[in-house]
Amino acid sequence: MELVTPIVSEVQRRGDDAVREFSKKFDKADLSQIVVDPNTLAAPVMDDSIRTAFDVAYDNIRKFHIAQTREELIVSPMDGVECRRVSRPIERVGLYVPGGTAVLPSTAMMLGVPAQLAGCTEIVLATPPRPDGSVCPENLYAARKCGVTKILKAGGAQAIAAMAFGTDSCPKVDKICGPGNQFVTAAKMMLQNSGEASVAIDMPAGPSEQLCIADSTSNPSFVVSDLLSQAEHGVDSQVVCVALDGFDENRFAEELKVQLEALPRKEIAEVALSKSVFLRVRDFEEAVRFTNLYAPEHLVIAVDDPEVYVEKVINAGSIFLGHYTPESVGDYASGTNHSLPTYGYARMYGGVSLDTFVKYITIQKLTPQGLLNVGPHVEIMAAVEELHAHKNAVTLRLSHLQQS
Repeated sequence: MELVTPIVSEVQRRGDDAVREFSKKFDKADLSQIVVDPNTLAAPVMDDSIRTAFDVAYDNIRKFHIAQTREELIVSPMDGVECRRVSRPIERVGLYVPGGTAVLPSTAMMLGVPAQLAGCTEIVLATPPRPDGSVCPENLYAARKCGVTKILKAGGAQAIAAMAFGTDSCPKVDKICGPGNQFVTAAKMMLQNSGEASVAIDMPAGPSEQLCIADSTSNPSFVVSDLLSQAEHGVDSQVVCVALDGFDENRFAEELKVQLEALPRKEIAEVALSKSVFLRVRDFEEAVRFTNLYAPEHLVIAVDDPEVYVEKVINAGSIFLGHYTPESVGDYASGTNHSLPTYGYARMYGGVSLDTFVKYITIQKLTPQGLLNVGPHVEIMAAVEELHAHKNAVTLRLSHLQQS
């Protein structure tokens, strides 16, 4: 927080000028314009294979999230009393797409698709610019496909602050969503408690993490590949292998050495692995108990019969079952969302979904008979709490009904 606070304060005080300065300092980009309309930019140039891959991912994400749409709820708890609940979009949302050590256009899809489906009218996508000030073409493609209205060419705490407070060129948003490093997460958590910013966040979603449960049926090569897929995210990532009896630890160690050596991001993964854990457990119960305590962002259950674990798991962001469900498919194109709680926050948060971008409004309507049925009980409860104006609002109406 000590490092983030002055950045947030400068953006609040000086707006666009502060964002430009921080972009030059942290992203090495000298920007004249920090906010652009993606539809006014030239169409991104991409290989057909890349375009097709993103189209497939978009379709799968859309199908999974549109299925989460909830119908209007109508309940009549007693005669003459009708209660309803309807959903409405959060009008202005900010989507944070990381871009520090790797560009992540998949995150633009994961956040953009549900925001689009929810019907948000202002969708601001913030992502660090490239050194020449341009936007990564894949991010631009995802932004246009998902109906993004503005792109903020900024990363880090400065981007979060710009969306939270608004600047001359960046619209103020009502909710900020998306993962990021520890500075992004700190800024999100700080600003959600700021009365001046008046902004909500999706969840604390910081550096990536994965826990993999392995046993005698597991393929050590597959297990290592999954763990490294998260370790390569960043030096602050963490992975955990929970091994039951029979898991081939020697082959695991050999595979780890071979696969790590072949990674272009080997140095990053090595730092992450130095903070990671290989844990031997006695049995199924101990594996589940540790998993629920750790509450991983990603949980890979790489065993022959993974379903037996599922009903026992109560804390996890997303679960990947069996030998042929690499965690990577959830990161990109299975259809589930990859923006998930970290730091153990899976104990009280779920991942991004369609619900992230809507709010629910309750409605009630009473007939005269309905007020006659429930009103006397309300009068008594209001009297117990000594809230006489509450009681009077009912009493006046009941008296009117009795006179008429």
